[in-house]
Amino acid sequence: MTVIQRLRPWLAGLLLAGCAAASAQTFPSRPVTLLVPYPAGGLSDVIARSVNNALSKQLGQPVIVENLGGASGSIAAQKLLAQPADGHMVFQGSPNELILAPLAMGSIKFKSEDFRLVQMIATAQIAFVARKDIPASNVDELLAYARKAAEAGRPITFASVGPGSFYHLLGEHLSKVTGIPMVHIPYKGAAPADQDLMGGQVDIFLAPYGRKYDEMHKQGRVKVLAMLNGQRLDGVKDYPAISESKALKDFQFNIWTGYFVRKDTPEPVVTALHKAITDTLSDPTVRTQLENNSQLVAAPLPLHAVGKAYADGTSQFRGIARSINLQAQ
Repeated sequence: MTVIQRLRPWLAGLLLAGCAAASAQTFPSRPVTLLVPYPAGGLSDVIARSVNNALSKQLGQPVIVENLGGASGSIAAQKLLAQPADGHMVFQGSPNELILAPLAMGSIKFKSEDFRLVQMIATAQIAFVARKDIPASNVDELLAYARKAAEAGRPITFASVGPGSFYHLLGEHLSKVTGIPMVHIPYKGAAPADQDLMGGQVDIFLAPYGRKYDEMHKQGRVKVLAMLNGQRLDGVKDYPAISESKALKDFQFNIWTGYFVRKDTPEPVVTALHKAITDTLSDPTVRTQLENNSQLVAAPLPLHAVGKAYADGTSQFRGIARSINLQAQ
């Protein structure tokens, strides 16, 4: 073996290290795209537009929100994987798109491990929302109505943002724990689901809570029957916690949102993004806007802890999928 041959691996490593260092020094070199996997108008879109301007200031480049809905968010997730791993496209994701959708849809070929969580953003409370004219004023009355409807051969319908989404699993889990047949109606995002809920085309939606539902409830366009919380929390104290119901005391759930990149994104770029996102979360305007939409702002995690949080979340949500025997379609 010649000296040159022996040095090749070392030279290659040195070159990669140099490229990574150069990436950190030049990142971002152009506008950054914040990819939202649902149509405009839903809660995911609101979160992105609460964050993008402050994040732009931290990065020194425009942060452009792009909405791309469909296939339980997997279309947008696949788009991220098709882009260069340079940090200039960031995916605003949750267990819906990256953990559950691959378990529910056989056409999805990516795995949750193909993505790297850079930082948690917020946790969403889940609301039990029903059409305005459903003959029920609380969850227990809703379940009694649903049972009679099912016995009459007219099971109630529940909306979700797509097959395999967390909201699909919640509906199936609700049906399972109550023993009441229900029919799943999938949508491309929360906004079209809301439209059909207000129009009476679907009966209930276990939805990520945003301030819009408070307005819709007060205007008589929908009914917010409960929050899937263990107790009444500030900002939603007008609505019962699910623990106050007789039949569903333990039906308590929430879901987190975070910012992701491709797993092979250079470490210096990930570090730069992590710092920018973390600093953004301390911006008073960002916090106010998120909290006004009933988001519980995440306590920023150090980068070394973010990976464990994602791994733990992956294990948790895969467990929920197994509990209802979710099968890929």
